[in-house]
Amino acid sequence: MTNPATRESALSRISSRRELLTSSAGGFGSLALASLLSRESRAADPAKSPHHVPRAKRVIQLFMNGGASPMDTFDHKPALERLHGRKFDPGSGKVESVTGSPGFKVLKSPFEFRRYGECGRSVSSVIPHVAKHVDKLGFLMSMASKTNVHGPASYMQNTGFTQPGFPCAGAWISYALGNESEDLPSFVVIPDHRGFPYNNRGNFSAAFLPAKHQGTILEIGKPRPIADIHPPSDAEYISPESESSSLRALERLNRLHLAKRADDSRLEARIASYELAARMQLSAPEALDVSRETAATKTLYGLDKSVTEKFALSCLTARRLIERGVRFVQVWSGAGGPKNNWDNHGNLRTELPAIAASTDQPIAALLEDLEQRGLLADTLVIWTTEFGRMPFSQNTGGRDHNGGTFVSWLAGAGIKGGSAYGESDEWGWKALEPNYSYDIHATVLHLLGLDHEKLTYRHNGIDRRLTDVHGHVIEQILA
Repeated sequence: MTNPATRESALSRISSRRELLTSSAGGFGSLALASLLSRESRAADPAKSPHHVPRAKRVIQLFMNGGASPMDTFDHKPALERLHGRKFDPGSGKVESVTGSPGFKVLKSPFEFRRYGECGRSVSSVIPHVAKHVDKLGFLMSMASKTNVHGPASYMQNTGFTQPGFPCAGAWISYALGNESEDLPSFVVIPDHRGFPYNNRGNFSAAFLPAKHQGTILEIGKPRPIADIHPPSDAEYISPESESSSLRALERLNRLHLAKRADDSRLEARIASYELAARMQLSAPEALDVSRETAATKTLYGLDKSVTEKFALSCLTARRLIERGVRFVQVWSGAGGPKNNWDNHGNLRTELPAIAASTDQPIAALLEDLEQRGLLADTLVIWTTEFGRMPFSQNTGGRDHNGGTFVSWLAGAGIKGGSAYGESDEWGWKALEPNYSYDIHATVLHLLGLDHEKLTYRHNGIDRRLTDVHGHVIEQILA
């Protein structure tokens, strides 16, 4: 429970901020008013309103950092069992390897596959919980990347480009649709508890979009999950009076700054972030307080097990956030680096089961929980990674990077459960007809009521899009 005195103090601080905003001629006040007016006039702006009736209101993206192996999870390849130990010979085409693995010996999956659901999808033994939900999922079996290097591939899957400097999907969606809640951000990122992924914060960037649309980072498990919404505990010199005085001084500085840089969105973003931070002092603690959940829900997600506890907390928090109006929540599994992620170069038999087990039950629980609460009908869930793995061995038991093919799946709003589109070749080396990030982004935007060709932002003389000059909606997995 929030202490009444604390709540009154927080409300008082918000009130003083609002009084400061409204009393500032041309500074804070005009920017705040402009923000409110732009929100009200969004329907009149064809670039920032739905283009058609949406099927989805919100998105949870689950990103498996490091390159989840398709032929060891969702893309069963009997040919690898038949050719195991032989030299990999696709007949034509250059075999590209990041680390120059010698020999290129075909490597079968060390895991058993079984068929699940009415759709009969073959799924590996490393993900038995999600396997039970295949009839809810729409599989994209021929995803591909234009690179097999982590950083550029992660950029591509998040932003549609292999180089930095472009807004991610979450930022585009925040820009297009805004927020359903005044008290929480529209775009939240929950990194792996062990650290940030490849590219660090670049994967969550708003780039040239207004800065307020960048991802708000939520580091669950830390004493301060959201940075800077409360003063440091040892800052005894901060009082309501000193804070009010500081805000007045800050307003004067911001007014001078704005006069010289009227087209710089970062100032407006900072002002908006201060206001949101004030509101989050009240809303965030409640949203992040999973102790309010039932014992059955905590057990469902795996909060009672050391293997699943961390990712379970991320998934459960994601559900609590979208319930409270957050538009896009991105949940990461695996930090950047050579271990504790999906980058299984060394030994699949020991590395993949550990990372898969940490996510399997929580993801299955998220699907079940959303469905039971009636949220899956208008929430889109995405499971993806930056690229796949090679069908031949590396270090005798691992697999190298492969941009040629990987698997993603979607569930929930507007998705045809038990469907699949595309396929890879018999080895899982190349997609036969590749789908790229442009296509999955076009599909996600379509389900949110947005035409990916109409959602644009003018930057350096170019009408930029999340899908660049590419992309098509993958109708085959839509209900």
